[in-house]
Amino acid sequence: MNSKLDEYRRKRDFSITAEPDEQPLRKRRGKSALSFVIQKHAARRLHYDFRLELDGTLKSWAVPKGPSLDPRDKRLAVHVEDHPLDYGSFEGSIPAGQYGAGDVIVWDRGIWQPHGDPRTAYQSGKLKFSLQGEKLGGDWTLVRTHLRGSGDKEQWLLIKERDQQARSADDYNIVEALPGSVLSEASIPAKPAKPTQAAPREKPPRSGVPLPDMLKPALATLVDRPPSGDWRYEIKFDGYRILARKQGREVRLLTRNGNDWTERLPQQAKALAALDVGDSWLDGEVVVLGDNGLPDFQALQNAFDRNLPKDIIFYLFDAPFLHGEDLRDQPVEARRAALKAVMGSNRSPALRFSEDFSAAPQDIIESACALKLEGIIGKRVGSTYVARRTPDWIKLKCRLRQEFVIIGFTKPKGSRSGFGALLLGVHEQGDLHYAGRVGTGFSETRLRELHDRLKRLERKTPAAVDPPTGAEARDVHWVKPELVAEVEFAEWTREGVVRQASFVALRSDKPAQEIGHETPQPAESIEPQRNDVAMHRAGKAVVAGVSISNPQRIIDPESGGRKLDLARFYADIADWILPFLNDRPVSLVRAPDGVEGEQFFQKHAEKLSIPNIRHLDPSLDPDHPRLMEIDSLKALIGAVQMGTIELHTWGATDDAIETPDLFVLDLDPDPALPWRTMQEAAQLCLSVLDELGLDAYLKTSGGKGLHIIVPLKREAGWDVVKAFSKAFARFMAHQLPDRFSATSGPRNRVGKIFIDYLRNNRGSSTVCAYSVRARPSLPVSVPIARDELHDLHSAAQWTIFNLRDRLDALNGNPWDGYANRQTLTPKMWKQLGAKPPRT
Repeated sequence: MNSKLDEYRRKRDFSITAEPDEQPLRKRRGKSALSFVIQKHAARRLHYDFRLELDGTLKSWAVPKGPSLDPRDKRLAVHVEDHPLDYGSFEGSIPAGQYGAGDVIVWDRGIWQPHGDPRTAYQSGKLKFSLQGEKLGGDWTLVRTHLRGSGDKEQWLLIKERDQQARSADDYNIVEALPGSVLSEASIPAKPAKPTQAAPREKPPRSGVPLPDMLKPALATLVDRPPSGDWRYEIKFDGYRILARKQGREVRLLTRNGNDWTERLPQQAKALAALDVGDSWLDGEVVVLGDNGLPDFQALQNAFDRNLPKDIIFYLFDAPFLHGEDLRDQPVEARRAALKAVMGSNRSPALRFSEDFSAAPQDIIESACALKLEGIIGKRVGSTYVARRTPDWIKLKCRLRQEFVIIGFTKPKGSRSGFGALLLGVHEQGDLHYAGRVGTGFSETRLRELHDRLKRLERKTPAAVDPPTGAEARDVHWVKPELVAEVEFAEWTREGVVRQASFVALRSDKPAQEIGHETPQPAESIEPQRNDVAMHRAGKAVVAGVSISNPQRIIDPESGGRKLDLARFYADIADWILPFLNDRPVSLVRAPDGVEGEQFFQKHAEKLSIPNIRHLDPSLDPDHPRLMEIDSLKALIGAVQMGTIELHTWGATDDAIETPDLFVLDLDPDPALPWRTMQEAAQLCLSVLDELGLDAYLKTSGGKGLHIIVPLKREAGWDVVKAFSKAFARFMAHQLPDRFSATSGPRNRVGKIFIDYLRNNRGSSTVCAYSVRARPSLPVSVPIARDELHDLHSAAQWTIFNLRDRLDALNGNPWDGYANRQTLTPKMWKQLGAKPPRT
């Protein structure tokens, strides 16, 4: 084991804390720049942990006030024990009783470049370096002082050097301006909550499977009417979704976003501790029943506000894990039967089982609406438990009702107190848009309480990109977009605002960043294919007329994605991807055992029979089996049936295969580089292409980098096109050698971005636009417009599970104007300082 980490290990009990255990000192995986991370840590006192990678560990300092961009500020940095490299991605809560108990987020990360020999400088106590992070950049110094802190710890100073990144503290405080995580949507409040006591983890039963520490809930798709098929329906409870984790006698109650509400629900936790379910994850909703015996959301909020948990009932409706067994792949009716059986031993009024109804779905929804319930939930018979939104769980609402982000409020009129109306917003395509007002549904108490909270969030400018103007904006107070309101309304107008809105309640279980325009899906879009039930019983399914064997097989354990999900995804986006596949040779990345198994790159048809795929003329690639083309929906789904995940296409069409109609620049970063560096690199490349007079188009790679596609007129051969792309890469590397490399190999891109031009060979290929990648979470390579680059937060931010939301929100084609009409002119070669090859 690594002796440098002895103190780190001595201070922690890894049977309790989720912090990474020490690993043996390992060689770096390939060549990569030195990483740094700054973690915001709400221990006894909020502080920032500044960590620099050196000699296989993270050298660490605790900075009480956090970094400052003002060179006049000499921030105290207390030297603490080395941490393992894996700690650089740790976010979570360190349990009470453990060293450093409290919440931790990754506030910034990236690479650091020492000025001179870092080991000598570190030992001498004066370490100068540059940072390239998501938030911090430029030159910095850590200098050791002669003062001693508590426990004889060394006290250093963290100082920003005077450069272009320096800013006066009078004008800007970066820790206040940018408080959140760069890895997630997590944040830490100004006054951190007291960490909850955690008991040591017990080992799961040998006969069972390891109980996950966290579990995301299955979510329902909003539909406009009951679909056909075999479904079971339950009441849609008007409450808070809660997942319960029970291991031994320890019970944790978590919201859908992972917030721990165990202390807020003590009776429910006690009842679950007594329930004979073994090590389990149980899914349900907490509600308060009104005088009429029906769920009352306002009464639930009052119960929380007044600390009356005894009034709250936890309705359980699913058991993803029960008695240490993983039931997620079992049919929903089997999971619910097992849950109902164990609920027979329940003696607590705090727990109940959510019954389903066998009547016709239209009768159920009409009865629910007559009782003034929110609606009903339907679950497809035979469906598995998948931790995301799927069409196997649906919701039908009695009234239009959804969450909105509060972006402002108006002054009250007449005798009204507090405020007049709330201004609402929803997210679409990453932007916050104005969505109307709500001025009714408030009690006097709620007006005062909400007004007090809003005043603390006031800001000078609107957070929405399209706020009301003129008379509509008069007397409006804008607020930070942090609070979420649930609102009932009559309809959406053509302008995208709500009519006849009435306030229901604030929601504290859903983050504002996730609130979007909720549109019901047509029932036809989720209805089963003909003979689906029989196919399911036979272990098969049918998508687009193609039989899918082993449809329930998990191909991505991280997301729970199944082979059937992949097939349905490609069928759903066929209109988007087929134009990029038609008329081009295609290479397939097959992963028969999923993304964690062996992967095969297949360029030729060989002996593998892929249903409906087109085999091209043998003369296109002599001395090899035929090249392939996917020119139809059935061919696309046929490839999935044979284990294909990724689709790669040539840069030429099969009718003019010797004259490419595009070239690709693959921006491939050192993995340690922050995402901001990738965005800047893409913008620099696009600017140079603009100077050359070449239109260029961006897409995410679905991995770490970005692809720049330059369409061409079909006239130059492969050698010329490759030489031009190589000249461009060398030009960028010559102009900005600290940022770019034109030479392949990990050692040549340390702290840099390799501009990969090698995909422009004859026979080479690039992952197709809208292709899925054979990687965890099943990300997708997605075309984007240039003006989206700034707001992009990852090359893998779209997956098979969320791309449809993006496509539905688009106002047009992100590659509008794409045309293969450009010529590589002598002037362009000259601008790059290169000459075309002789042909």
